[in-house]
Amino acid sequence: MKRADREEKFKNFDKRLGCWQIAFAAFAIGLIVHLFFIQVIDIKNLRIKAKKQRSAQNFVLRGDIYDRNGIKLASDKVLFDVYARTPDYEHTPEELANMLAPVLKMPKSTLVQKLRRKDIMISLKKGVDRQTHDEIAKLRLREIPMDKKSTRVYPQGALAAHVLGYYNFDADIASGVELTAKDKLEYVENNLQLQKTPKGDIIYDFATDPLSTTRPVKGKNITLTIDTAIQHVCEQELYKVIYKTKALRGTVIVENPRTGEILAYAVYPYYDPNNYHKANYTQIKNWTLTDVFPPGSTFKVITVASAMELGKINRNSKINDTGKIKVGWWDIENYDYKTRPNPGMISLEYLFEHSSNVGSVKIAQLMTAKEFYDILKKFGFGDKTGIDLPAESRGLIKSPNKWDTSDQATMGYGYGTSVTAIQMIAAVSALANDGVIVTPHIIKYAPEEAVNKIQYRQVLKPQTAKDVTQILTNSINNGKSPIKMDRYNIAAKTGTSKKLKDDGSGYSNKYYTSIVGYLPSSDPQVLIYVMVDSAQGGNVWGSTIAAPIFKEISSQVARIMNLKPDKNVEDKD
Repeated sequence: MKRADREEKFKNFDKRLGCWQIAFAAFAIGLIVHLFFIQVIDIKNLRIKAKKQRSAQNFVLRGDIYDRNGIKLASDKVLFDVYARTPDYEHTPEELANMLAPVLKMPKSTLVQKLRRKDIMISLKKGVDRQTHDEIAKLRLREIPMDKKSTRVYPQGALAAHVLGYYNFDADIASGVELTAKDKLEYVENNLQLQKTPKGDIIYDFATDPLSTTRPVKGKNITLTIDTAIQHVCEQELYKVIYKTKALRGTVIVENPRTGEILAYAVYPYYDPNNYHKANYTQIKNWTLTDVFPPGSTFKVITVASAMELGKINRNSKINDTGKIKVGWWDIENYDYKTRPNPGMISLEYLFEHSSNVGSVKIAQLMTAKEFYDILKKFGFGDKTGIDLPAESRGLIKSPNKWDTSDQATMGYGYGTSVTAIQMIAAVSALANDGVIVTPHIIKYAPEEAVNKIQYRQVLKPQTAKDVTQILTNSINNGKSPIKMDRYNIAAKTGTSKKLKDDGSGYSNKYYTSIVGYLPSSDPQVLIYVMVDSAQGGNVWGSTIAAPIFKEISSQVARIMNLKPDKNVEDKD
C-alpha cells in the first residue's frame, strides 16, 4: 500500500475516533446533568418514589357480622404462617428443629427434613395461633420469619350459612353477605401507609406512630335483619321434615312484609362456612335465588288478586266450577274431581279452600293476555327482587304475544311461569302490606343508605289487598286447614306442582310442595314461605308436607316476637 493511502486511512480513522469521543463526552455530560437534576434539584420526587416502593398498607381485618339482636355471626381470627429463610440461617437445621418442634407440635424428623431443603423460603407450618406465634418470637430466631394473616370464623356454625356465605382470604373469593357487603366489611378510613424493608420489617421515622403499627385495623361491622332465634327454629323444623320425607331440598323464608326485612332464611342442604372447602357445589349454592320452579296453587292468590285489581271480579263473585274443563288440547281438572265432579257456582273462599283449578282457569280467562302479563310484571315476576344477596335469577315468564290459550289457562293455577322462592315471598308481601312491595333485604341499613337500597312499589290498591287477605283468612278459618291457630288469624295458601324431568321431556313423579301465608292477618307482621322439593312417601301435598312446617314455625315465631293475638280463644273450632 502506498504511503499516501496509509496516511489517508489514518486520517479517516482519527476523524471517526474523534466523533466517537465527542459523542461519549456528550453522553457523559448529559448523564451527569441528569443525575444532578434528579439527586439535587428534583430530590423530593425521588424520595416520594422511593417511599412508594417501600410503602405497604397496614394489616386489615374484615368487620364483624351480627344478627339484629347483637349476636355475632362472623368475625376474623388472626393466624400466622411460619417460615424458614435459608440465607439467614444462624443455626443448623437440627438445632432449629430441637427448638421449634415442641412449639409447633411437629416431629423433629419432619422439621429437619423441611429445614434442609435448598429453597430460599421454606414453609414450616401454616395457620398457627397467637400463642404459638408469641412462643416462637421469644426464641428470637432471625431465620424464622412469620407472616400474619386472618381467617374468617363463624361462631354459630352452619346457622344461616347461605345468608352469610364464606370468605377465602387467599383467593379473595366470597359468597352471600360476605360478597355483597365486601366493600363495607373491608372499608377503613385513612388506612395507615407504612414503609417496610424487603423482609417486611417496618421502617420507623419521626412521623411514625408506634401504636398505629401494632393496633389492628378493622373494617366496618354490619348488622343483619336475621333473628338468630327464628333462624334456628326454621332450620330445625325444615330439617325434621326433610329427614322424615327424604326430600331433596327445602327452604323457609320469614319476612316482615311491612319493612321487607328478612327475619330468617333457611336453605337445605346446609353446610358449615368454617369448613366451606369440604362442601360441594350443591351444598354451597343458594338455589332459592338461582333455581326456578312452577309455583303451583300458591299462585292462585296472585291470579285472584290480579283479576280483582283489574275489576274483573270482586270479593263476592261466584265462579262456575265444572270440576273439569278443556282448554285447547288439554283437559284440566280439579285435584278432587273424582269426589267433587261438579261443585257448581263457588265463592272465592271455596276456590282457595278446595284449591279449584277450574275456578282459577276461568278467572285467568277473564283477563286478556296483556292485562294478566302486565300485572304479573308489577308483582315482580320475570324480574329480580333486588335482595342484597348475590346470583339472583329473574325467573321465567313468556311475553304475552307468545301465549296461547293453554298458557294463559295454566298460568292461572301456577304452571305457566317459573319463579324463585324469593319472588314468591316478595309478591305475596304486597297482599300483607296494603298493596305495597318493599324490597326484601338481609342487611340492616342506616336511614341514609336505605333510601338507595330499599324501594317501595304500589302493586295493588289497598282495598284489593285487604279483600284478598280476608278471603284467604276465611278459607283457613272455615275449612279444615292444618295451619289454623287458636289465637291468630292466618291468610295462607298451599301449593303442589309437578317437577320436570332433568332432560325436560315431561313431568316426573316428584313434586314441589309449598305454602305461603302471613299473620296476624288483621295486621300482618310476619310472612312465611315454605317449599320442599321431592318429598317421598305417602300423600305428597302442600297441605301434608309444607303446612306442618308452617304451623310449627308460625307458632314459635308468634311466641318469639310476642305478636298480639287478633282472634278470641272462644272463636276456635
